[in-house]
Amino acid sequence: MKDNTVPLTLIGILSDGEFHSGEQLGEQLGMSRAAINKHIQTLRDWGIDVFTVPGKGYSLPEPIQLLDEAFILSQISEGTVNVLPVIDSTNQYLLERLDTLQSGDACIAEYQQAGRGRRGRQWFSPFGTNLYLSMYWRLEQGPAAAIGLSLVIGIVIAEVLQQLGARDVRVKWPNDLYLNDRKLAGILVELTGKTGDAAQIVMGAGINLAMKSVASDIVNQGWINLQQIGLDIDRNQLSISLIKELRLALMHFEKEGLTPFLPRWKQLDNYIDRPVKLIIGEREVYGIARGINEQGGLLLEQDGVTKAWVGGEISLRGVN
Repeated sequence: MKDNTVPLTLIGILSDGEFHSGEQLGEQLGMSRAAINKHIQTLRDWGIDVFTVPGKGYSLPEPIQLLDEAFILSQISEGTVNVLPVIDSTNQYLLERLDTLQSGDACIAEYQQAGRGRRGRQWFSPFGTNLYLSMYWRLEQGPAAAIGLSLVIGIVIAEVLQQLGARDVRVKWPNDLYLNDRKLAGILVELTGKTGDAAQIVMGAGINLAMKSVASDIVNQGWINLQQIGLDIDRNQLSISLIKELRLALMHFEKEGLTPFLPRWKQLDNYIDRPVKLIIGEREVYGIARGINEQGGLLLEQDGVTKAWVGGEISLRGVN
């Protein structure tokens, strides 16, 4: 993998939001101004806005808070948590290390070069503005017992964000978080294991905290970040809270399944009792969302009849 020492050092210097001249940066890092400019371009490739002002130098639009590995680890006494600046994908990082992991081990990144969303879509992952977190869990009961797991992850993340001040965060079946009817976070659950064997599960989440812009060919639906509602959440504290609460919830889920989480989902459901449409390939199914059942299926009422729909290739949209 490419050596990112210099770009990461530059981010550390520029993270104060002040101007730093190319000459000063070159002296600090022992290289030419032209070399500094080349590394600045790497930062831009990572989704970081770097201003260049003649006579003043380089600056970020505002200070950024970097993940503090030492602080995070000091607050989490059990298990392994890897804090990585640049990575292909937090889920992929764990999937490649399944043989070495224990339930609850986690990975957090500043930037994903190849972040993944549902159905192989790209997950836009600019450096230092959002949170990208994945966790491993082993379910001895096998793959069938993992049904509804993405719903549990959504519940936990929504509740943690609400506790940190984002009171209007809601869950959207089967794997998104919404705020003001726009996408705030996505969840990707990847599972390996055959029937009769334990299920090895990697759960990833990307949460929009402060990213400014996204190309429309990458994100094709309305999105929002917490900064847009005036909320600046401490990324380190958010990481700590999520890891702790996810571990507790997954232990609960392992013993009791999805049923104890149903009332919590109902409290958070963005589309409960609202008109929705399910998109199944080229087909659209309209009805009223009535929550979820014990198997994690979406309950949709049509003409007074309620039917459960399971995930797979189904997408849920609101209807105005």
